[in-house]
Amino acid sequence: MRYVTEGYAGIHLNKMHGINLDFGVFKSYVGLLSYNNFENWNYQPSFTSDNTPWFFTGARAQLFPTDKLKLEFWLINGWQTYGMFNEMPGTGVQVQWRPKENMSFLTSSYIGWDTPNTPDRIRFHTDNSAVIRYINKPNSSVISKAAFSITADAGFESGGGVVAFNGDSITPAQNFLSFMFYNRFWFGTNQNWAWTFGGGTIHNPGRYLALLPAGNGVVTQNPGDKFDGWDFSTGFQFMPNELMTVGVEYVSRHTNIPYFSGHGGVTSPNGWNNPIGNPIGYAADLVKNEERIIFSTIFRF
Repeated sequence: MRYVTEGYAGIHLNKMHGINLDFGVFKSYVGLLSYNNFENWNYQPSFTSDNTPWFFTGARAQLFPTDKLKLEFWLINGWQTYGMFNEMPGTGVQVQWRPKENMSFLTSSYIGWDTPNTPDRIRFHTDNSAVIRYINKPNSSVISKAAFSITADAGFESGGGVVAFNGDSITPAQNFLSFMFYNRFWFGTNQNWAWTFGGGTIHNPGRYLALLPAGNGVVTQNPGDKFDGWDFSTGFQFMPNELMTVGVEYVSRHTNIPYFSGHGGVTSPNGWNNPIGNPIGYAADLVKNEERIIFSTIFRF
Protein backbone atom coordinates (compact mmCIF):
# COMPACT_ATOMS: atom_id res chain seq x y z
CA MET A 1 0.00 0.00 0.00
CA ARG A 2 2.94 2.40 0.44
CA TYR A 3 2.94 3.14 -3.30
CA VAL A 4 -0.83 3.60 -3.58
CA THR A 5 -1.77 7.27 -3.65
CA GLU A 6 -5.43 6.87 -4.43
CA GLY A 7 -7.68 3.87 -4.92
CA TYR A 8 -11.30 3.57 -3.93
CA ALA A 9 -14.68 2.27 -5.01
CA GLY A 10 -17.97 4.01 -4.56
CA ILE A 11 -21.40 4.83 -5.79
CA HIS A 12 -23.03 8.03 -7.02
CA LEU A 13 -26.63 8.75 -6.07
CA ASN A 14 -28.58 11.19 -8.18
CA LYS A 15 -30.18 12.93 -5.21
CA MET A 16 -30.15 16.64 -4.31
CA HIS A 17 -27.25 17.94 -6.44
CA GLY A 18 -25.39 14.65 -6.04
CA ILE A 19 -24.32 12.20 -3.31
CA ASN A 20 -21.08 10.18 -3.43
CA LEU A 21 -20.22 7.26 -1.14
CA ASP A 22 -16.56 6.13 -1.35
CA PHE A 23 -14.51 3.40 0.36
CA GLY A 24 -10.74 2.99 0.10
CA VAL A 25 -7.74 5.33 -0.02
CA PHE A 26 -8.63 8.87 -1.06
CA LYS A 27 -6.94 12.24 -0.97
CA SER A 28 -7.79 14.14 2.16
CA TYR A 29 -7.79 17.73 0.89
CA VAL A 30 -6.74 18.93 4.33
CA GLY A 31 -4.26 21.72 3.69
CA LEU A 32 -4.61 24.08 0.75
CA LEU A 33 -2.11 22.51 -1.66
CA SER A 34 -3.01 19.43 -3.68
CA TYR A 35 -1.13 16.15 -3.77
CA ASN A 36 -0.82 16.81 -7.52
CA ASN A 37 1.92 19.38 -8.07
CA PHE A 38 0.43 20.19 -11.46
CA GLU A 39 -2.52 21.84 -9.72
CA ASN A 40 -0.47 23.96 -7.31
CA TRP A 41 0.65 27.55 -7.48
CA ASN A 42 4.12 26.66 -6.21
CA TYR A 43 6.35 23.59 -5.98
CA GLN A 44 7.46 23.67 -2.31
CA PRO A 45 4.49 23.57 0.11
CA SER A 46 4.48 25.80 3.17
CA PHE A 47 4.71 24.24 6.65
CA THR A 48 0.91 24.25 7.00
CA SER A 49 0.35 21.93 4.05
CA ASP A 50 3.56 19.95 4.60
CA ASN A 51 2.35 18.82 8.04
CA THR A 52 -1.28 17.98 7.27
CA PRO A 53 -2.45 14.71 5.65
CA TRP A 54 -2.32 14.06 1.94
CA PHE A 55 -4.51 10.95 2.13
CA PHE A 56 -7.08 9.18 4.29
CA THR A 57 -8.05 5.49 4.41
CA GLY A 58 -11.64 4.54 5.16
CA ALA A 59 -15.02 5.82 4.05
CA ARG A 60 -16.44 9.19 3.10
CA ALA A 61 -19.81 10.59 2.09
CA GLN A 62 -20.06 13.70 -0.08
CA LEU A 63 -23.38 15.53 -0.15
CA PHE A 64 -24.16 18.47 -2.44
CA PRO A 65 -27.33 20.15 -1.09
CA THR A 66 -26.92 22.95 -3.65
CA ASP A 67 -24.63 23.61 -6.60
CA LYS A 68 -22.57 25.91 -4.35
CA LEU A 69 -22.25 23.80 -1.18
CA LYS A 70 -20.53 20.49 -0.43
CA LEU A 71 -20.75 18.58 2.87
CA GLU A 72 -18.26 15.75 3.37
CA PHE A 73 -18.11 13.26 6.25
CA TRP A 74 -15.19 10.92 7.11
CA LEU A 75 -14.87 7.64 9.00
CA ILE A 76 -11.22 6.70 8.67
CA ASN A 77 -8.35 4.68 10.16
CA GLY A 78 -6.60 7.79 11.44
CA TRP A 79 -4.31 10.67 10.56
CA GLN A 80 -2.68 9.64 7.27
CA THR A 81 -2.36 5.98 8.16
CA TYR A 82 -3.44 2.73 6.52
CA GLY A 83 -4.10 0.98 9.85
CA MET A 84 -5.72 2.06 13.12
CA PHE A 85 -3.29 2.63 16.00
CA ASN A 86 -6.01 2.23 18.63
CA GLU A 87 -9.53 0.80 18.81
CA MET A 88 -11.38 3.96 17.75
CA PRO A 89 -11.48 5.21 14.15
CA GLY A 90 -11.01 8.86 13.31
CA THR A 91 -13.92 11.03 12.22
CA GLY A 92 -14.15 14.29 10.39
CA VAL A 93 -16.26 16.71 8.42
CA GLN A 94 -15.54 19.16 5.64
CA VAL A 95 -17.64 22.05 4.34
CA GLN A 96 -16.87 23.79 1.05
CA TRP A 97 -18.89 26.80 -0.05
CA ARG A 98 -18.53 28.60 -3.37
CA PRO A 99 -20.99 31.52 -3.23
CA LYS A 100 -19.60 32.99 -6.45
CA GLU A 101 -17.51 31.78 -9.35
CA ASN A 102 -14.43 33.62 -8.05
CA MET A 103 -14.66 32.58 -4.37
CA SER A 104 -14.09 29.34 -2.48
CA PHE A 105 -14.26 28.83 1.31
CA LEU A 106 -13.37 25.56 2.98
CA THR A 107 -13.23 24.29 6.55
CA SER A 108 -12.27 20.80 7.73
CA SER A 109 -12.33 19.35 11.25
CA TYR A 110 -10.91 16.03 12.44
CA ILE A 111 -11.00 14.06 15.71
CA GLY A 112 -8.97 10.89 16.25
CA TRP A 113 -6.92 8.76 18.62
CA ASP A 114 -3.65 8.58 16.72
CA THR A 115 -0.84 8.02 19.25
CA PRO A 116 0.30 4.36 19.25
CA ASN A 117 -0.30 2.56 22.56
CA THR A 118 -1.96 5.65 24.02
CA PRO A 119 -5.70 5.14 23.48
CA ASP A 120 -6.75 7.90 25.89
CA ARG A 121 -4.97 10.68 23.96
CA ILE A 122 -7.30 12.52 21.61
CA ARG A 123 -6.34 14.70 18.66
CA PHE A 124 -8.36 17.56 17.20
CA HIS A 125 -7.45 19.54 14.10
CA THR A 126 -9.19 22.19 12.03
CA ASP A 127 -8.06 23.48 8.64
CA ASN A 128 -9.63 26.62 7.15
CA SER A 129 -8.88 28.34 3.87
CA ALA A 130 -10.23 30.88 1.39
CA VAL A 131 -9.28 31.41 -2.24
CA ILE A 132 -10.45 34.61 -3.91
CA ARG A 133 -9.80 35.78 -7.46
CA TYR A 134 -9.83 39.59 -7.51
CA ILE A 135 -8.73 40.31 -11.09
CA ASN A 136 -10.17 38.65 -14.19
CA LYS A 137 -9.35 40.44 -17.46
CA PRO A 138 -8.78 37.70 -20.06
CA ASN A 139 -8.05 40.21 -22.83
CA SER A 140 -5.39 42.09 -20.87
CA SER A 141 -1.86 41.82 -22.23
CA VAL A 142 -0.36 42.53 -18.77
CA ILE A 143 -2.08 41.11 -15.64
CA SER A 144 -4.98 39.05 -16.90
CA LYS A 145 -5.85 37.30 -13.63
CA ALA A 146 -4.91 37.55 -9.95
CA ALA A 147 -5.94 35.60 -6.85
CA PHE A 148 -4.88 35.08 -3.26
CA SER A 149 -5.24 32.25 -0.79
CA ILE A 150 -5.17 32.38 2.99
CA THR A 151 -5.11 29.36 5.29
CA ALA A 152 -5.17 28.94 9.07
CA ASP A 153 -4.86 25.67 10.98
CA ALA A 154 -5.30 24.95 14.67
CA GLY A 155 -5.28 21.75 16.68
CA PHE A 156 -4.21 20.00 19.85
CA GLU A 157 -3.71 16.70 21.63
CA SER A 158 -5.01 15.99 25.13
CA GLY A 159 -4.81 13.03 27.49
CA GLY A 160 -2.16 10.37 27.98
CA GLY A 161 0.19 12.74 29.81
CA VAL A 162 -0.30 15.90 27.75
CA VAL A 163 -2.72 18.83 27.70
CA ALA A 164 -3.83 21.06 24.86
CA PHE A 165 -2.55 24.40 26.16
CA ASN A 166 -0.85 25.96 29.20
CA GLY A 167 1.16 22.87 30.04
CA ASP A 168 4.10 22.53 32.41
CA SER A 169 7.20 20.37 32.72
CA ILE A 170 5.18 17.46 34.13
CA THR A 171 2.19 17.65 31.77
CA PRO A 172 3.41 19.40 28.59
CA ALA A 173 1.18 21.16 26.10
CA GLN A 174 0.78 19.77 22.60
CA ASN A 175 -0.90 21.96 19.99
CA PHE A 176 -0.62 23.07 16.40
CA LEU A 177 -1.02 26.64 15.16
CA SER A 178 -0.17 27.49 11.58
CA PHE A 179 -0.89 30.14 8.97
CA MET A 180 0.02 30.79 5.34
CA PHE A 181 -0.75 33.33 2.62
CA TYR A 182 -0.05 33.23 -1.12
CA ASN A 183 -0.79 35.57 -4.01
CA ARG A 184 -0.61 34.72 -7.70
CA PHE A 185 -0.62 36.78 -10.89
CA TRP A 186 -1.26 35.42 -14.38
CA PHE A 187 0.06 37.36 -17.39
CA GLY A 188 -0.99 37.74 -21.03
CA THR A 189 -4.13 36.86 -22.90
CA ASN A 190 -3.19 33.16 -22.88
CA GLN A 191 -2.46 33.25 -19.12
CA ASN A 192 0.44 30.85 -19.59
CA TRP A 193 2.89 32.86 -17.45
CA ALA A 194 2.38 33.22 -13.69
CA TRP A 195 4.19 34.59 -10.64
CA THR A 196 3.46 33.44 -7.07
CA PHE A 197 4.79 34.72 -3.75
CA GLY A 198 3.91 33.96 -0.15
CA GLY A 199 4.81 31.99 2.93
CA GLY A 200 3.72 30.79 6.31
CA THR A 201 4.54 29.99 9.91
CA ILE A 202 4.12 27.01 12.24
CA HIS A 203 4.05 26.43 16.01
CA ASN A 204 3.91 22.77 17.09
CA PRO A 205 5.09 21.97 20.65
CA GLY A 206 5.46 18.23 21.03
CA ARG A 207 6.19 17.97 17.31
CA TYR A 208 3.35 15.48 17.00
CA LEU A 209 2.61 16.61 13.42
CA ALA A 210 6.11 17.65 12.35
CA LEU A 211 7.64 15.73 9.47
CA LEU A 212 10.89 14.30 10.83
CA PRO A 213 14.21 14.13 8.95
CA ALA A 214 15.48 10.72 7.96
CA GLY A 215 17.20 8.78 10.73
CA ASN A 216 16.24 7.10 13.99
CA GLY A 217 16.01 9.73 16.73
CA VAL A 218 17.63 12.49 14.67
CA VAL A 219 14.80 14.79 15.77
CA THR A 220 12.74 13.68 18.77
CA GLN A 221 8.98 13.87 19.29
CA ASN A 222 8.88 13.86 23.07
CA PRO A 223 6.00 15.70 24.78
CA GLY A 224 7.00 19.32 25.26
CA ASP A 225 9.68 19.40 22.54
CA LYS A 226 9.39 22.77 20.80
CA PHE A 227 9.04 23.21 17.06
CA ASP A 228 8.62 26.62 15.44
CA GLY A 229 9.30 27.65 11.87
CA TRP A 230 8.54 30.07 9.09
CA ASP A 231 9.06 30.07 5.34
CA PHE A 232 8.85 32.30 2.26
CA SER A 233 8.89 31.48 -1.43
CA THR A 234 8.49 33.18 -4.77
CA GLY A 235 8.55 31.70 -8.24
CA PHE A 236 7.63 31.95 -11.90
CA GLN A 237 5.84 29.29 -13.92
CA PHE A 238 5.44 28.88 -17.67
CA MET A 239 2.54 26.74 -18.87
CA PRO A 240 2.83 26.25 -22.64
CA ASN A 241 -0.22 23.99 -22.64
CA GLU A 242 -2.56 22.28 -20.19
CA LEU A 243 -0.27 19.23 -19.90
CA MET A 244 3.03 20.86 -18.95
CA THR A 245 4.39 23.36 -16.39
CA VAL A 246 7.95 24.66 -16.20
CA GLY A 247 8.97 26.61 -13.10
CA VAL A 248 11.78 28.22 -11.15
CA GLU A 249 11.29 29.00 -7.45
CA TYR A 250 13.28 30.49 -4.57
CA VAL A 251 12.50 29.06 -1.12
CA SER A 252 13.71 30.24 2.31
CA ARG A 253 12.82 28.08 5.34
CA HIS A 254 13.80 28.47 9.01
CA THR A 255 13.21 26.52 12.24
CA ASN A 256 14.14 26.90 15.91
CA ILE A 257 15.98 23.55 15.94
CA PRO A 258 18.44 21.91 13.51
CA TYR A 259 16.00 20.38 11.04
CA PHE A 260 17.13 20.70 7.40
CA SER A 261 19.85 18.66 5.73
CA GLY A 262 23.28 20.28 5.89
CA HIS A 263 26.22 19.65 3.58
CA GLY A 264 27.16 16.50 5.50
CA GLY A 265 23.81 14.78 4.91
CA VAL A 266 21.57 12.91 7.34
CA THR A 267 22.47 9.23 6.72
CA SER A 268 25.34 7.29 8.23
CA PRO A 269 28.18 6.23 5.89
CA ASN A 270 27.52 2.56 6.82
CA GLY A 271 23.75 2.64 7.28
CA TRP A 272 22.01 3.04 10.63
CA ASN A 273 24.66 1.05 12.57
CA ASN A 274 27.31 2.76 14.67
CA PRO A 275 30.71 2.92 12.98
CA ILE A 276 33.00 0.14 14.20
CA GLY A 277 34.79 1.20 17.38
CA ASN A 278 32.66 4.34 17.85
CA PRO A 279 29.93 3.97 20.50
CA ILE A 280 28.46 7.40 19.71
CA GLY A 281 27.57 6.67 16.10
CA TYR A 282 27.11 8.99 13.18
CA ALA A 283 25.59 12.41 13.85
CA ALA A 284 23.39 13.78 11.08
CA ASP A 285 24.36 17.21 9.76
CA LEU A 286 21.23 19.27 10.39
CA VAL A 287 20.89 23.06 10.14
CA LYS A 288 18.26 25.59 11.18
CA ASN A 289 18.07 27.49 7.90
CA GLU A 290 17.59 26.39 4.32
CA GLU A 291 17.83 28.44 1.14
CA ARG A 292 17.18 26.70 -2.15
CA ILE A 293 16.39 27.38 -5.80
CA ILE A 294 14.11 24.81 -7.40
CA PHE A 295 13.87 24.16 -11.14
CA SER A 296 10.91 21.97 -12.04
CA THR A 297 9.19 20.48 -15.06
CA ILE A 298 5.84 18.86 -14.38
CA PHE A 299 3.88 16.74 -16.87
CA ARG A 300 0.31 15.50 -16.78
CA PHE A 301 -0.72 12.43 -18.77
